[in-house]
Parts: sequence; C-alpha cells; structure tokens
Amino acid sequence: MKLLIALRHPFALWTAPDWFAERLRRDFPQLEVVHLKDYAGVDKEIQDAEVAVAWSLKPEQIKAASKLRWVHSTAAAVHQLIFPELVESEIVLTNARDVHGPVVAEHVIALIFALAKHIPQAVRLQQLHQWGQQAVWESQPHPREVAGATLGLVGLGSIGRSVAQHASALGMRVVAAREHPEKPRPATVAEVFAASELQPLLAQSDYVVLSVPVTPASRHLIDAPRLAQMKSDAYLINVGRGSLIDTNALIDALRSRQIAGAALDVFDKEPLAPDSPLWDLDNLLITPHTAGLTDKLWERHYQQVTDNLRRYLAHQPLLSVVDKHKGY
Repeated sequence: MKLLIALRHPFALWTAPDWFAERLRRDFPQLEVVHLKDYAGVDKEIQDAEVAVAWSLKPEQIKAASKLRWVHSTAAAVHQLIFPELVESEIVLTNARDVHGPVVAEHVIALIFALAKHIPQAVRLQQLHQWGQQAVWESQPHPREVAGATLGLVGLGSIGRSVAQHASALGMRVVAAREHPEKPRPATVAEVFAASELQPLLAQSDYVVLSVPVTPASRHLIDAPRLAQMKSDAYLINVGRGSLIDTNALIDALRSRQIAGAALDVFDKEPLAPDSPLWDLDNLLITPHTAGLTDKLWERHYQQVTDNLRRYLAHQPLLSVVDKHKGY
C-alpha cells in the first residue's frame, strides 16, 4: 500500500518535515511512503497511491489516481479540494480541524484580551516613548473587563467549541450560530441561532468571532448590512478565511467607527499587499495568519494521521471526515 505525502508551501512550517515520513516508515513498515519535496512528481506518484496527504491536488490528478481511497488535508479548510472529480468519487476526504482548532482558539482568546485591554495602542505608545495612561483610558470604547461580556461565535466546529470552553471559563456569556441549531447545545453556550439568522447574535455580542468554513453561502457573510447590526462598541474577529468578510465594507465600518474595531488573522489574498488600506487602520489588529502556529504542530499532525491510519488499516471509520457535498 502506497502513501503519498505532497505538501509544499513557501511558509516552511506548512511543509511536512523529513522526520514525518521517516517516522511513518518506521511505525508502519507495511507501507510504501513517498515524500515529495515539491509538486513536480505528483502526476506520476499519485497514480498508484492509495492514501494521499495533501491539501492541493488537481482534478486531473484525482481522475488519474485509480487506486486512491483516502485524501487527508493538513489544513482545516478544504474548499480548494471541493471539485467534482473528488466530490463525486468514493474517495474519503479528512481534514485537520481537530489539530488546528484548540490552537486557533487560544489565539482568539489572546485577541479578545488584546482588544479589551487596548494592548495594540499601548505598543504604539511604547514605540513613541510615551506614557499613555490617560490616552489609553480616554480611548473609545474604554478598556474593559472580559468577564461578563457576550461572545458571539459564528461557527461551532472545532475552533468554536474550543473558544466557547475558554470564554465560558473566563466568565463570558457565549452565544453561537451554526447551520443546524437543532443539534445539542454545548454546555458552555447559552443560546444557539441559525447561521442564516445572525441578527440576534450580532445585536448582543461584544465580540463576534468568525470560524465557519468557506462555502458559497458563507462568502461575504459579514457585509455592510450585517456590520450595521453590530453594537457600536463591539469588535469583529476573523480566524476563518478572508472571504467571509466584505473587506471594503469592513474598512468603511472601521473608518467611520461604526464598530469599535476588529482583529483579522486571515485575508482575501495573502500575504496582505503592502499598499492595503487595512495596514493604516488604528482600530484594526492584524496577525499574519499565525493563529494556528505552534511548535507542536507536526507532532499533532502525526498523531492525527497515524490514529486514522490505524483505523484505515483495520477497516474502521475514519475521524474528521469531510462532507464533500457541504464542503466541511
């Protein structure tokens, strides 16, 4: 049985380290593990692969892969793999949502604290050698307590559930929206709304966190009308994908102080262009798609892949399976 690893990215952490394949060969000697250093050999090597660890494959490669039975993406988002050749096939698609979810959730909590306590403003004042106590206090909205605030989660997947757990422990009231509000509500969430009816969530939330997958229905989920439904002292946080927000509408809302501010970890096009107007908004906190970074990343990936490999070899159902027709 052949397992193909085809992961290459300009950002080194997203590329599988050499030890990943070496350890797979040691732990699963019955496998032929092929680890490509670039994408040049994918067309050839995927033809007889039964398992592929990859986040970027082409329709023609899937079509040519007659033995392929399982594709695992080391990303949480899989919209780039949702094309007919894969969707309509018998190939099982899994993703790394449970690898990234808890790590991204920690980043969300860090962003909430940074916004609540005006940390970006304090950093700017430090760079100017200014003692800005009065300036920080006079900023609108004032520095605030996180306990007692309302957190609105748009999405209750791996990220959303982890955020809810942390936020509830901090004394925040958590409300959420998801596609199927009839599903059992986590104990850490006070109320659940339908994803198609965001108004009640937006109207009461002090912090709105986006962590939904990219689908045709979620593109520009947050647009000008929905920004207008948010509280004037509320903050928007996006750790999903850039296309969830109408960027021009958000720029207008931030410039006019329609909402208090925002924190973005993801953008329509990455890296963010040097001339993007987003850089110059003083009520916007930018992190360069770092929410999922951890020195334990590939160890976490290894544990997930090998757990599922054991299941696959034992003909047991896999974990973190993607509904290919829904896209998540």
